[in-house]
Amino acid sequence: MEIKAYLTEKRQQVEEALSSLLPTPTPELKLHLESLAYSLQAGGKRVRPILCLATAEALGHECPPRLMPVVCALECIHTYSLIHDDLPAMDDDELRRGKPTNHMIYGEAGAILAGDGLLTFAFELLSQTDASDLLPDRKRLQIIHCIAQAIGSLGMVGGQALDMAAEDKPISLESLQMIHRCKTGALITASVQTGAILGQATDKQFLALTTYGNCIGLAFQIVDDLLDVEGTSAQLGKSSGADAKHCKATYPAFFGVEQTRAKAREAVKSAITALADFGTTAEPLRELARYIYTRSN
Repeated sequence: MEIKAYLTEKRQQVEEALSSLLPTPTPELKLHLESLAYSLQAGGKRVRPILCLATAEALGHECPPRLMPVVCALECIHTYSLIHDDLPAMDDDELRRGKPTNHMIYGEAGAILAGDGLLTFAFELLSQTDASDLLPDRKRLQIIHCIAQAIGSLGMVGGQALDMAAEDKPISLESLQMIHRCKTGALITASVQTGAILGQATDKQFLALTTYGNCIGLAFQIVDDLLDVEGTSAQLGKSSGADAKHCKATYPAFFGVEQTRAKAREAVKSAITALADFGTTAEPLRELARYIYTRSN
């Protein structure tokens, strides 16, 4: 299959759904809602919602339009995390997705509230019950629980806390792996698991897809580490060299560039191996794993 065409098609599907779901600005909240839309509609790869869609397809289930709010919630959460990650108190970045970061346009307080708004809006989307014929309440609660675990103190937020605490000091490889697993990998895995629940996976299939999600989550962050060393700001759409600037531990710092690249390949190979019992419907997932390794931003 042609992965670029697949990504373009699915990205457009996600973009259209996001545009239709965003609240209409009112005069009183015009600036706040504009700041939400500014970051959410700034582009991006939309990897997490696409992984969710591709996972459901791997199980033989196309995601109907009425379930797209669940898929889009993943992008709202990811965007919130980027807004907060870029704040002066965090990584203090001025560029994201090729545009000025949210706080550069709307101020620090405005950016914090935009992130808060997107996170809360995500759970509004996840808890909608107007498609209960397609997604029973039990399954919807399972998805909400899965995502909440992935992004909370034992997942993405905890990973960010560990990442901040590790600046300017040596840490072990085990600590670095935990940071990567929580800060980046947890939401990627949850995106796959959400697709698995939407696609009515069996217990065995869910376990295999979780392994796949864990492996590509690791590969994604390892490649991010590489791109921060080798990429340019123009390629990345964000500041390059940020890890060195903040004295962060990374895979290249531990292993060097070539061995880090080998570890990324190994993680992708493990992800594809996890899909051994799936047929051709899982080909987009296999190609997504390869894309994560070869991406340039």
